Amino acid sequence: MFLSPEILLAAYMSGAFPMAHPDDNNEIYWHTPKKRGIIPLDERFKASKNLKRLYRSGKYTFTINRNFEDVIRRCAELRAEDTWISEEIIEAYIALHKAGFAHSFETRLNEELVGGLYGVSIGKAFFGESMFHTHTDASKLALMYLVEFLREKQFTLLDTQYLNPHIKQFGAYEISHTTYMLLLKQATV
Repeated sequence: MFLSPEILLAAYMSGAFPMAHPDDNNEIYWHTPKKRGIIPLDERFKASKNLKRLYRSGKYTFTINRNFEDVIRRCAELRAEDTWISEEIIEAYIALHKAGFAHSFETRLNEELVGGLYGVSIGKAFFGESMFHTHTDASKLALMYLVEFLREKQFTLLDTQYLNPHIKQFGAYEISHTTYMLLLKQATV
């Protein structure tokens, strides 16, 4: 299957996203969860006092799209044995990045890339895909940077696809597919 930017954008607009399945020869399947994880962009977004202090400390710097390919490849390497980020997925999202829809948010320590995340942006919706870190809390700091950016740009939806303990600590919660599709439509009009 060839994942063109057009196919990916149409899928996101319909509430679906691709994942490769390593146990099935990296066959790509489309996922449309019945419950969708989202991170609130309002005051319900949570970060610990220590993380907020670290974010404001000036120890780290933050960039957008400086090393998109490096970020997605490091996300894939994070779980090399069971990753859903196959080479086909990587190439597809690099093409989507070149088309202006996929973005990386990066955490740097002395200019070295130590954490980050990538996702897709359509209208006022951002679809978070994956994150990585090589220093403690660096991916969390990239998420804080993303949320700050999305707030400044008046985004209304931060989709995390599935809910997990890592993002739940930021106030992430699940909504039904029906509610998700309403929010998606509002964010991408």
